[in-house]
Amino acid sequence: MKPTHAIALTFLCAGLPGLPAAATEKATQETHPVSTAMLSAEPLSTDLLRVQMLGTAAQVEKPKASSTAAQDTPPAMAPRPEKATVAAPAPRTVSPARPATGADAIREAVQSELGESFPLAEKQTAGIRGALAEYYSDASQPLLWVDGHGLSARGKAVAAEIERADDYGLDASDYKLPDMRGFDATASDAIAALASAEIAISQAVLAYARDARGGRITPNRISRNLDPTLALPKPSEVIHSVAFRSDPAAYLRSFQPQHPQFEALRKKLIALRGGETDADGKAPEIRIPDGPLLQLGDADPQVSLLRERLGLAQGADPALYDQTVAEAVKHFQKTHNAAADGVVGPGTRRLLNDPHRRSAGGTADIKKILLNMERWRWLPQDQGRFYVTVNVPEYMLRVVEDDKTIHTTRVVAGATKTPTPVFSADMKSVVFGPFWNVPNSIKTGEIRPYIRPYGGGWYGTRWDTRVLQQHELRIKYNGQDIDPQAIDWSRVDVRKLHFYQPPSPNNVLGRVKFVFPNKHDVYMHDTPQKHFFNRSVRAESHGCMRVQDPDIFAAVLLKHDRNWSTASTRTAFDTAYDKHVPLNDPIPVYVTYFTLWVNDDGSITSYGDIYGHDRRMSAAMFKKGQGYAASDRPVTASPARQAENGPRGSAARFARNTF
Repeated sequence: MKPTHAIALTFLCAGLPGLPAAATEKATQETHPVSTAMLSAEPLSTDLLRVQMLGTAAQVEKPKASSTAAQDTPPAMAPRPEKATVAAPAPRTVSPARPATGADAIREAVQSELGESFPLAEKQTAGIRGALAEYYSDASQPLLWVDGHGLSARGKAVAAEIERADDYGLDASDYKLPDMRGFDATASDAIAALASAEIAISQAVLAYARDARGGRITPNRISRNLDPTLALPKPSEVIHSVAFRSDPAAYLRSFQPQHPQFEALRKKLIALRGGETDADGKAPEIRIPDGPLLQLGDADPQVSLLRERLGLAQGADPALYDQTVAEAVKHFQKTHNAAADGVVGPGTRRLLNDPHRRSAGGTADIKKILLNMERWRWLPQDQGRFYVTVNVPEYMLRVVEDDKTIHTTRVVAGATKTPTPVFSADMKSVVFGPFWNVPNSIKTGEIRPYIRPYGGGWYGTRWDTRVLQQHELRIKYNGQDIDPQAIDWSRVDVRKLHFYQPPSPNNVLGRVKFVFPNKHDVYMHDTPQKHFFNRSVRAESHGCMRVQDPDIFAAVLLKHDRNWSTASTRTAFDTAYDKHVPLNDPIPVYVTYFTLWVNDDGSITSYGDIYGHDRRMSAAMFKKGQGYAASDRPVTASPARQAENGPRGSAARFARNTF
């Protein structure tokens, strides 16, 4: 008999009436001699074993030995034979079950409520649900927000922080906080109320952390050209981390973007909503008094004061309102959202004396602030010590080192039909004298339509391939150069041919290309078409960014990364042929889409929504002017908007020689 069977037999026999314990023990030993040793060196009574195994708090009495035995005597009265007497140990004291404390009862209620239901959308909050269930299933983890009297100090602090979500461009109504006013700890439903409050605040904390880092909407569902790399926090890490923070409200606030421009937008938002004013805005030292209308050609003593206010030199005639003054006034008006007519009237005087007076404007501009605050959530908290950023609506590129802009230049961005995407990547190399490998979209949409048949008769059909010669394009197939006239263009799939343009002064990429590999096949490069940089609206490319003064831009990058001199970069720029210069350390590149900017003096500068991203994001974020769509809400676009996601390419653009 197996040992386990022997033990079971002992238990069974001990419960049978009229069978002495000694007989039970003897029968067990005869069947399996070592079974009692397996139980204990000093076998316990079967009643005590039942207590240990089943948790029964029954009283256990030591059996009394007797010198005589009578088999017909009932078990309670029958004496045991002396030879079978076993010295039973003193009975072990079994403590009664400890009553649950308040925290234990709340935890049990929390676990029960988490198991029964979860009020937030499953798809949106699967990570939140799992994180809470895992955290509260561990009895060693403390309750975070409640105690036996209601919300704890931590709970009150976090709830107050979440209620201020509107000040950070979020919507406080998205986070359902418990109302514990009038909570009665003696009420019959007190434990359930505390458990619900604990869960509600934990849910709000995790949702707030997610939203603060850009999780409210899914950008690439709004447009495939909105493709930022979001760094959403993991709910399990957030809930475990907030548990040991001495200031959980500050920890929650740390998920908001830490960029100075985000803070400037936040202050402007509060001011426009009727809250605090711009505390950092200082009134200008030079003030322009009331006076006559000033415009180009006028002579007035106030013009000298105007020059000083705008930081201009007094010149030969300080009182003359010349072209320099007119251009400076236009620039000031434009950056402060005023009509840039170059005329100083009562409105411009008020703006000159109080540049913070005119901010963004009304409800529409508040929405614009909120949209741009949301885009700051798409960027990492730490962009790096050295990085490149392009703001597409502004058509400007900046190189930033240690939070200071060290180089600025203009760019030409993608046209409305071929927009430059919003994304980030690491620059890996700089190529001097680059080849241009023609993408399929241009082969099919902008080259093939211009290759037409002509002739016929005795000489057969020939093809007009002048478009290839005009742009110095060559063709390879299976690695071999081929004559365009040897191709049957009526049957060939141009996507299987390799079109390329060798390095030359006419190469569409110019003399240098800046490579940061990405799925959009977008990069920065030089261009032979310099005249586009003189335009205020520079949306002309197929999606890549053309850089003004690319030799200077290359010198800044290679000085930082490889310690190249300006002369070395210039030599490579002028003479190199397909020279690839790998970077020692990748340089982060952030392609952004900010349509509103708060200037150092507190004024606002707006940029055109060239691709309609403001409009699309508004549809996704705002509900009746307030609130936001959930991150899993599908975005329905009109046919006109859906065209933005359609195939790129336009034959007319190739004819105009614009790449």
